[in-house]
Amino acid sequence: MTQPPPQPPPPLPAPPHSGPSRGDVQVRCAGCRVILRVKTGVVEFSCPTCQLPQMLPPELLSRARTQPPPPIQSLPPPPQQLKPMNLQQQQQQQPQPRPPVPAHGIDPTKMQLPCANCQAILNVPHGLARFSCPQCHVELAVDVSKLNRSLTAPQSQSAPPSVPPPPPEEVNEEAIEVEREEDEGGTAGETFMDYRPPKLSIGPPHPDPIVETSSLSAVQPPEPTYDLRIKEELEESKALSCLQIETLVYACQRHLQHLADGTRAGFFVGDGAGVGKGRTIAGLIWENWKHGRRKALWISVGSDLKYDARRDLDDVGATCVGAPSMMSSYLELLWITDYCAFLMISDKLNLDCIPIGFVILMNPLNKLPYSKLDSKNVGVKDGVVFLTYNSLIASSEKGRSRLQQLVQWCGPDFDGLLIFDECHKAKNLVPEAGSQPTRIGQAVVDIQDKIPQARVLYCSATGASEPRNMGYMVRLGLWGAGTSFSDFSKFLGALDKGGVGALELVAMDMKARGMYVCRTLSYKGAEFEIVEAPLEAGMEAMYNKSAEFWAELRIEMLSANAFLPNEKPNSSQLWRLYWSSHQRFFRHLCMSAKVPVTVRLAKKALLANKCVVIGLQSTGEARTEEAVTKYGVELDDFVSGPRELLLKFVEENYPLPEQPEPLSEDDSVKELHRKRHSASPGVSVRGRVRKMAKWKPDSDDESYLESEAESADDSNDSDDEFQICQICSGEDERKKLLHCSECDKLFHPDCVVPPVTDLPSEAWICYSCKEKTEEYIQARRVYIAELQKRYEAALERKLKILEIIRSLNLPNNPLDDIVDQLGGPDKVAEITGRRGMLVRASNGKGVTYQARNTKDITMEMVNMHEKQLFMEGKKFVAIISEAGSAGVSLQADRRAANQRRRVHLTLELPWSADRAIQQFGRTHRSNQTSAPEYSLLFTNLGGERRFASIVAKRLETLGALTQGDRRKVMHLSKPAGPSLSAYNYDSNFGKKSLMVMYRGIMEQEKLPVVPPGCSTDEPETIKEFLTKARAALIAVGIVRDSVLANGKDTGKLSGRIIDSDMHDVGRFLNRLLGLPPDIQNRLFELFTSILDVLVHNARIEGTFDSGIVDMKANSVELLTTPKTVHVDQMSGASTMLFTFTLDRGITWESASSMLEGKRRDGLGSASDGFYESKREWLGRRHFILAFESTASGLFKTVRPAVGESIREMSLSELKTKYRKLSSLEKARNGWEDEYEISSKQCMHGPKCKLGEYCTVGRRIQEVNVVGGLILPIWGTIEKALSKQARQSHKRIRVIRIETTTDNQRIVGLSIPNAAVETVLQDLAWVQEIDD
Repeated sequence: MTQPPPQPPPPLPAPPHSGPSRGDVQVRCAGCRVILRVKTGVVEFSCPTCQLPQMLPPELLSRARTQPPPPIQSLPPPPQQLKPMNLQQQQQQQPQPRPPVPAHGIDPTKMQLPCANCQAILNVPHGLARFSCPQCHVELAVDVSKLNRSLTAPQSQSAPPSVPPPPPEEVNEEAIEVEREEDEGGTAGETFMDYRPPKLSIGPPHPDPIVETSSLSAVQPPEPTYDLRIKEELEESKALSCLQIETLVYACQRHLQHLADGTRAGFFVGDGAGVGKGRTIAGLIWENWKHGRRKALWISVGSDLKYDARRDLDDVGATCVGAPSMMSSYLELLWITDYCAFLMISDKLNLDCIPIGFVILMNPLNKLPYSKLDSKNVGVKDGVVFLTYNSLIASSEKGRSRLQQLVQWCGPDFDGLLIFDECHKAKNLVPEAGSQPTRIGQAVVDIQDKIPQARVLYCSATGASEPRNMGYMVRLGLWGAGTSFSDFSKFLGALDKGGVGALELVAMDMKARGMYVCRTLSYKGAEFEIVEAPLEAGMEAMYNKSAEFWAELRIEMLSANAFLPNEKPNSSQLWRLYWSSHQRFFRHLCMSAKVPVTVRLAKKALLANKCVVIGLQSTGEARTEEAVTKYGVELDDFVSGPRELLLKFVEENYPLPEQPEPLSEDDSVKELHRKRHSASPGVSVRGRVRKMAKWKPDSDDESYLESEAESADDSNDSDDEFQICQICSGEDERKKLLHCSECDKLFHPDCVVPPVTDLPSEAWICYSCKEKTEEYIQARRVYIAELQKRYEAALERKLKILEIIRSLNLPNNPLDDIVDQLGGPDKVAEITGRRGMLVRASNGKGVTYQARNTKDITMEMVNMHEKQLFMEGKKFVAIISEAGSAGVSLQADRRAANQRRRVHLTLELPWSADRAIQQFGRTHRSNQTSAPEYSLLFTNLGGERRFASIVAKRLETLGALTQGDRRKVMHLSKPAGPSLSAYNYDSNFGKKSLMVMYRGIMEQEKLPVVPPGCSTDEPETIKEFLTKARAALIAVGIVRDSVLANGKDTGKLSGRIIDSDMHDVGRFLNRLLGLPPDIQNRLFELFTSILDVLVHNARIEGTFDSGIVDMKANSVELLTTPKTVHVDQMSGASTMLFTFTLDRGITWESASSMLEGKRRDGLGSASDGFYESKREWLGRRHFILAFESTASGLFKTVRPAVGESIREMSLSELKTKYRKLSSLEKARNGWEDEYEISSKQCMHGPKCKLGEYCTVGRRIQEVNVVGGLILPIWGTIEKALSKQARQSHKRIRVIRIETTTDNQRIVGLSIPNAAVETVLQDLAWVQEIDD
């Protein structure tokens, strides 16, 4: 056996004669690697060299005997010159082997080969070629040629008779299957629990049901110690609910703490949409105002939200402030936005805190000086400054920034509130590799650094959707001084290793330390359905033609670009514009395909006395404004966004050669030379000045002396003396000679042919120069004519392309189309970011462009006005976009006149599930009379259908209802779990799947699945698909440098895919939309099929991270009192070690009841029943209960020892491995027998090499979980797990477990039994918790 690549190892010296006594065990110390000799009976010992306490590995415990532990002897470390030996050398050096002794650890059914690195003798199964050494973890390979020679070599006469080969090992397939499921760790799931504050009872209950993830609900927050000053006011007014008051208490309590670097600790409000973050912020401002902190900064995403901010402040009672030392009592709210600054000042003087009215003084931002806010000309002494994130990075022409202005206003000792509302706006501070951090993200960090004592509050429902997005949250104290991570990059790396469940652990940590709350509105009562909007025949034909046109346009652009000069600088920019336009074009087509279904569903809802909210992402405003600028405000019909996009792209970016300038009549020889002669020195013919370096003398004195000398020389020389004729070489005065302005030579008038009689008054050129110049100009004219011909040909092709685009039948802008079909702007409230719209004329002929606002309503107020019309019931249809509806509440509010049930239609889903949930939060909020109905619209293109299923599954986990057969839609893609990351295409598995697919299509590797629509029985179908797939990838620019092969591969397309594209899932999904629907769907199905295979294989190998998994069992009990292993000094939160016993078995009575229940409900099938395995293992058969799953059509299996299996089985696989039992008596006896035996031993039988440490198929298990505070001991656990032998035990696994008697729920890290002692030893101390 050798390390790969195999090399012949040197011979091993003969072993020494002295050795351990019979029964002794030699082991290698886990610390210093010294070989120790352990006497019989010793189980636990310490190394005499490094003093490390350790224990015999499980496989050696059978040698232990109950005898007094003798002293441990230490063997010297193996010399460095010792090398491994292979089997052949071992036989040659031992011609007289010792008599066979029953050696411990030797498995007679396997080969015994030495490790090439640590010399350990390994039991290697026959046929296994590559593996890792379980002791030193080095990758090893078997040298098959040497092994065969050693096995077939004739033995010498002195050799003892050969021992008959051992029988092949019996492989228990059932045990392997159960072991794989146990390595997965349980069922993945994200369940939600009803939420009430666990340690506070102040305030009324929240008006709507609130839920929390079950993992967070397993963690208790610290004891509340802060006493609110506004407590009595809140109890009297009932303005805040109990959970909002809980947030106030913990935020104020956290703000009293300081981090290790001296900055004040911050608080994170991660509540979902509709819980009431705005009112919570207002309550926090009011509480701080009562403490005398009269300044606050409130930063949010949009200026529209300032009205909600004012409303929330009013609701909590912050309309007046008693200030005896001031002439008036007021609360100032300064709003700084991109357009205006609003200064709200009380218009009454009242010292008795009677509610005060406000007057809004409006000043344009460009007139508001960048001077001090508390100066006389601005006059803001205290109050709340409300600004947007864009304003935070604004600056004046003189370089003064709003950030500087705000920091100056706050002052160096500022300890008031710094509120980052919707803080996910700053999430790109630490972007992906290759990107740059955003200015907003950097500004958010800068303002925190400049006011270190500010009370920072982060607010966002999606602010921590990924660990990378938390980089700006520097006040949480998760990294930096006094933590386990020196900086954010170390923190990010640890979480990346921790996998999907690591971020949930961070959230649990933050809650346990009192810095985080995260609740969300339950979707109980909400309904959803997934509505397919398949492409109609006309739309499909349009889509196919568009895909064909874009492919031809790309070829045309490539050809046109090839004729341009090589130094053309904008080639890369051209293709960036091409692909971005390509993506927008086809997303626009997808939206347009859903317009008919959207209008039909909206009209149906209106007839049912409901109101409609339609959600989309883009409005097409840019294309509309371009068309209006080009054609005028009156048009024949609505603008086609795709057509205008194509026209704009071709008009502005079609590669045209530069149009040459023709030679004019002035460019004659005479005029050309006149220009040259009259040109100043250093100035070109075209008037361009050549810049020349100016020489500067060393000193003024030297400069003066040199200039004097030069002037003296100049005065002695004269141009009129000693001039020579170039023909006769005669001397003459300069004024008597002809001077050629071209070659600068001098001639006698009589010497030239023909002679010149009169000296010319203008510039003169000799005849040779004149002849050369005329030839050049003639050639120049021919060259310019050729360039002009090329330019006109390219221009003609461009105009022809534009004409084709105008003739294409492309859809209108979906937004304008929907508004028009649902009654126009008088019936539809538009809450978007666009400034104008097209409205159909009253006579029905043509459309007119008009601004959305009127004289009475400013552009800034138009969305608020439209929202008000909808909430008052004057309009029953609202269309919202992401840009215009951030933070807007459109629910069936009890305070609003329009309390009709909302029907929310998603015309365009964002490719982020979190952003989709944000959109749904517009219509599902607190204090509503009814929950909305959601209709998720999708086409049959690409991944839209599958993504809609994932979003709908998330809604289902949040408590939404499904009715009728709608639930069946959820299983179209058979998601692995309700987690939104279950099919995150742009993941490591997604990137690997894409690479495998690309290599398969390029025929570099074999595809792991059969392509859709193909059959292995018909290989030509696979070949045909691969050809089409390559052509499709060429058409969308993924396969580059494509050529048609010659010779035996004539007609075959070849090319290459660059490395950056091999893993770019986002680019693949975007380019996919530009293909015809048929090949588009087949390619996407191939991609997802490969993804499923890779995920399935990873589950089998134990390398798949399912996130948080539930450990299910019939009986879960705490085995011992939990141990406290760590305590956080700041918050007092602790880390606990829990040990549980699980009984996973299913009794015969329970199994029979399950089967009877299925049959009684009419859900059973003819194949349901009890089965026994066709094979025997160790003289026994295994028994299962199998019944058909109504969701997937596969069969669920239940085992006596481990209960219901995670993996479902097809009917063919079931019948291959098992036979159905007709005798219930036989089934009962077998079931009860296996149930009883599994409580004492594993599925490998009584002679299992791991003995009692093996848990495969064992009914009763012992599970260790570290719960509570995890981050401080993350590194210790990671180090301990890295030493584990089994691959599935090395990765960090987050599990959730709940006791069956008292329903105590624990979420934490699973610690294998073998690693528990290492974890405890590496921690500072271990202490039993008090009862």
